Amino acid sequence: MRFSIIIPVYNRPQEVDELLESLCHQTFTDFEVIVVEDGSTEKCDAICQKHADRLKIDYHFKSNSGPGLSRNYGAERSEGEYLIILDSDVIVPDNYLEIIQKELNVNPCDAFGGPDKAHPSFTPIQKAINYAMTSFFTTGGIRGGDKKLDKFYPRSFNMGIRKHVYQSLGGFAPMRYGEDIDLSTRIFEGGYSCRLFPEAFVYHKRRVRFSSFFHQVKHSGEAREALRKLHPGTFKLVHLLPSAFTVGTILLLLLGIFHCWLWLLPLLIYIILVFFDSLLKNKDLKVAALSVYASFCQLFGYGTGFIKAFLNPLS
Repeated sequence: MRFSIIIPVYNRPQEVDELLESLCHQTFTDFEVIVVEDGSTEKCDAICQKHADRLKIDYHFKSNSGPGLSRNYGAERSEGEYLIILDSDVIVPDNYLEIIQKELNVNPCDAFGGPDKAHPSFTPIQKAINYAMTSFFTTGGIRGGDKKLDKFYPRSFNMGIRKHVYQSLGGFAPMRYGEDIDLSTRIFEGGYSCRLFPEAFVYHKRRVRFSSFFHQVKHSGEAREALRKLHPGTFKLVHLLPSAFTVGTILLLLLGIFHCWLWLLPLLIYIILVFFDSLLKNKDLKVAALSVYASFCQLFGYGTGFIKAFLNPLS
């Protein structure tokens, strides 16, 4: 068995259905699927059974422990040479596994990851959130498949690793947030080879409400502070940019309101850059406008999460 695809899921049967349907159309077929239900009240066992005639699929139900430990649970029951970790809210193109197989044949490595994109069928909010998570003006482009402000760390929505390497590293740590970056960091620290596969992308549905998105990236900011303590050598100035943006934006707003409106010009320039960059990429005025809001949500959420964790490490 070449690949074992591990999917932790919590109360998302509809999303699992869409993901499994996309896996049914893979042009490379030497793989199994392991779905780990993490204590859901809305189970997806019937969904898995629906696809069982077209996929080699194993369904497991366990008590809730979070996605990291659920992935470990699935890995223990896998047969593949490589483990591929996917979030339940992604859809994969038909040639996803074929691209990974070709990359590994040309230049084998111990671990890898790919970017995420917005599917044409996604809602304007989902497309705007995807922009905010992959744009150079928010994350430096590293989540969009470009190595710009930092090297590429595989993330759990789309990552792969040799099973024996996964086992040697002990899999995912029992962290509340940031467990995927922790594992990626330990891959590098262990001296294992790790590459970005730019064409092995997934369609990532993400959150459907800005409030949920804000809390998600806020947790990511909190996790970055925890990762700074676990792996101090990996912390870089780029990780401070969302916090600096958050503080700087507040200061500019106060100066613009109480002193001179010219202090608002940097924010206006940023808004214009984001708007037209998103418009160029998405060809949609509504998505471009929502991308501005999504970008501020992304930066403020991450920035406030990091500041909170830094100032109150016991919270």
